[in-house]
Amino acid sequence: MCGIVGYLGAEQAAPILLDGLSKLEYRGYDSAGVCISDGRDLKVAKTKGRLAKLSELLDGGKAITGTVGIGHTRWATHGAPSDENSHPHIADSGKIAVVHNGIIENYQQLKEKLLAKGKRFHSETDSEVAANLIEYFYDQGLDFQSAVRKAVDRMEGSYALGILCRDCPDTIAAVKKDSPLIFGFGDGCNFIASDVPAILKHTRKVCYLEDGDMVIFTAHSARFYDAAGDLAERRPEHITWDTESAEKGGYAHFMIKEIHEQPKAIRDTLSPRMKDGAIVLDDLSLDAAYLKSLSRIYIVACGSAYYVGVQGKYILEKLCKIPVEPVLASEFRYADPVLGKDTLVLIISQSGETADTKGALEEAKAHGARTLAIVNVVGSAIARLADDVIYTWAGPEIAVATTKAYSTQLSVIYLLSLYISQCLGTVERAAYDRIYRELQAIPEKIEALLTEEAISRVQYCASQYFNNRDVFYIGRNLDSATCLEGSLKLKEIAYLHSEAYAAGELKHGPISLIEDGTLVVAIATNPALFDKTMSNVKEVKARGAEVLGLTIERLAYGMQRDTDSVIAIPETDPILQPALSIIPLQCLAYYIALMRGCDVDKPRNLAKSVTVE
Repeated sequence: MCGIVGYLGAEQAAPILLDGLSKLEYRGYDSAGVCISDGRDLKVAKTKGRLAKLSELLDGGKAITGTVGIGHTRWATHGAPSDENSHPHIADSGKIAVVHNGIIENYQQLKEKLLAKGKRFHSETDSEVAANLIEYFYDQGLDFQSAVRKAVDRMEGSYALGILCRDCPDTIAAVKKDSPLIFGFGDGCNFIASDVPAILKHTRKVCYLEDGDMVIFTAHSARFYDAAGDLAERRPEHITWDTESAEKGGYAHFMIKEIHEQPKAIRDTLSPRMKDGAIVLDDLSLDAAYLKSLSRIYIVACGSAYYVGVQGKYILEKLCKIPVEPVLASEFRYADPVLGKDTLVLIISQSGETADTKGALEEAKAHGARTLAIVNVVGSAIARLADDVIYTWAGPEIAVATTKAYSTQLSVIYLLSLYISQCLGTVERAAYDRIYRELQAIPEKIEALLTEEAISRVQYCASQYFNNRDVFYIGRNLDSATCLEGSLKLKEIAYLHSEAYAAGELKHGPISLIEDGTLVVAIATNPALFDKTMSNVKEVKARGAEVLGLTIERLAYGMQRDTDSVIAIPETDPILQPALSIIPLQCLAYYIALMRGCDVDKPRNLAKSVTVE
C-alpha cells in the first residue's frame, strides 16, 4: 500500500525522492511527503492528495535542498487523509523523522506512556509514535542506532521504517518487520524503497531485507544487522527487468498494457515447466508418497487471488481427486481450520507480502501443515516462509486491478494440478495429453482474443452497457468462478454495483433484484452445462434483464436467440476455458471504466499490495 523511498548521496535528494515515489503510485495512496536533511535541520513538506500536488508545492524538488532524504506515499489506516496525518512524521523535539509502512498494533499504549513523559503529538497516526519513541530513547543518551533498536523492540505489529536523525545528517536508518523493504546499492549513493521500480532508474543491485533487519547506511557504506542485533551479510541481487517494464509502452493505461502482456506472461510461466509431455517442477519437494497421504488441500488468498483459488477447487478436485477448500486469508486464521501433516495449504499472493495471507501461512505452519506459495516476487516474505514456492513470471504489474498476475496464478494452478495427477495417476493418459497440449496453446488463443477485431467487439458491448446501474454475472461450475473475477474487475475500476452468482442460485433469492434494464452477463462456455445456463438466461430475460452472453464460438449462434449481445471466444478443453473467458471480461471492465471517466490504473480507495490486515 504505502510507498517508501530513501536516498543518501551527492545529488539533491528531493527530485530523486519525488521521481521514486511516482514509480510507486500504483500501490494506492491518499497523501505524499518528503523530509530532507540539509546538514543542520530536518525540513518536511507533505500534503493530502496526489503526488503532483506535492511536486508543484516543491517546484519539482527545487524548493527544498539537501542530499539526504526520505519520502512517502500514504494510504490511510490510522487517521483520515490529511496534511497532518501525512508522512514523514517529525518527533516532538524535531530530532527524528520517520516514514512508516504497516501498523504498530500497540501504538495506543506507547502513545499514552510517551504523553506521560511529556511528548506531544500532532497527528492521529500510529506512525508518529515511532518517531517520538525513537527520540525519547535518543534523549536518554543512546546513540541513533541504539535508540532505533530499543524503540522497535517495544513496537508490536508490522513496520518498514525509514529514519533520519537531525544530529546524524550523513546517515539513514531503516528497519523491517512484516512489511516489504529493499536496500539499493548505488555508486556513491545508497537507497531504500518499498519496491524495486522506485530506484531502478539508479541501481539494479538490491537486497530484500529480512524480518527484524536493520540497516545503517551512508553514501558509501551500509551495515546490516539481523533481528538479534548482530552484524549480518546481505548480498545484492541483480534486477534483470528494465524501466520499460514499468512504463506504458505506448498504451493509454498500464491496465490495458498488462492485459496485452498476458500471452507472454503465461508463456514465461508455463514453458520452463512443460517438457517432453510432462510437468517438471524441479524445486518442488512434493513426492508421490506425500501426495497420496493428503486428506485435504486448502487454497488461501485474498481478492483476485482467492478467485483463482475458487477455480483451483474445481480444477484440482477434477484432475487430482483430492478434496480442496478455498478460504479467504482474512478468515482462515480465525476459523480454527483442521490442519495437520496430511494437509497442504496453497498460499497465493501476487506481491508475496499480503498481510492476511502471510498470517494464514504462519498459522498453517504452526499447526504442522505443509505450505506451498504461488507468488510473483522473488525473495518476498511469503516466498521465504513457505515450505515450497512456485513463482509466476508475470513481471511487474503496475495497474492496481490485477490482470496478468491473475492469469499467471491460474496457469500455475493448471501446472500443479497436472503435476499432482501425473504423480498419482488420476488422469487417463489420453486425457492428460489432450489437456497438456491445450494448455500449451493457451497463449496463442489469448492472442486471438486481443486482436483489433476481438477488442472492438468488446468495446462495442461496453458502449451499450456502461450506463447500467446494476450488473449481475451468472454461470455454472468453472464459469461461476470466472464470474467472481469478472464482477470484481467491474467493481474495482468502473465503480458499478456488480454481483456474481452461480446461475442455479438465481431462483433462491437474487432473481428478486432483476428488473427492466438490469444487465446480466451470462457465461456459458461448457457444452455440457450450456442448456442449464440458458434456462437461467430465459428466467432473467422474462423479468426485463438485458443479457450479454459469453460463450465458445460453436455455441454462439445458440446463445444469440436468447440474449441481446454475445461475445464469442475460442474453444479449449472445458477445464482450461477460464484462462480464455477472463480476457474479454477484463477488457469489458476496462472500456466501461473509460467510458465512465474513471481513473483506470488507480481506482479510488484501493491499493496494489495490502500489507495490513
